[in-house]
Amino acid sequence: MTHLTTVLSYTVAAITDQKAEPQRATTWEDALGRWDGERMAVREALRRPADTPLRSPFPHGGPITVADWTRRLAHEFAIHRLDAESALAEPPVTRYRTEFAEDGIDEFLAFLTPRRARPSGREGIVQVSTDTRTWTVLLQPDGPPMLGEGVPDLTLAGPADEVYRALWGRPNHAENVGDATLLEPLAAP
Repeated sequence: MTHLTTVLSYTVAAITDQKAEPQRATTWEDALGRWDGERMAVREALRRPADTPLRSPFPHGGPITVADWTRRLAHEFAIHRLDAESALAEPPVTRYRTEFAEDGIDEFLAFLTPRRARPSGREGIVQVSTDTRTWTVLLQPDGPPMLGEGVPDLTLAGPADEVYRALWGRPNHAENVGDATLLEPLAAP
């Protein structure tokens, strides 16, 4: 919960163009209070028009809007839901709809990775496929991964929910064919 509270704090700061100053909670009651406060603050911040341009907090910049933060939070919370459920003695069988999982894959590959990833020194082509969509990612030794075209050195494929989980490093049943080390530069934070 403290991680997600910090994420909310940074989101509010990015949308309001202020410096994030998340504080560590010292008690469970304090953690809950901070969670509630940040949850309400982000709700208010996200009321701005979706197309409002914002300063990018990512190393490689690129345009970013309030809608991008809304999307980022949806997938951040979806992935951490899986983490929380996996800690249960009998985890529920959570499956994300194809449309949502594919949006998460697209957000990860087309939006997040090119903005946050550092040059990996690797070169190669990774193809990511679901039953209905395909993304081709070009790994460049001196730049961040970018979408492009080419013959893949690695294919990651499967149902959208499984590929979504695979990209975020969560247990999955997606299939890798080729040089699996090419997924390392795409590893989720």
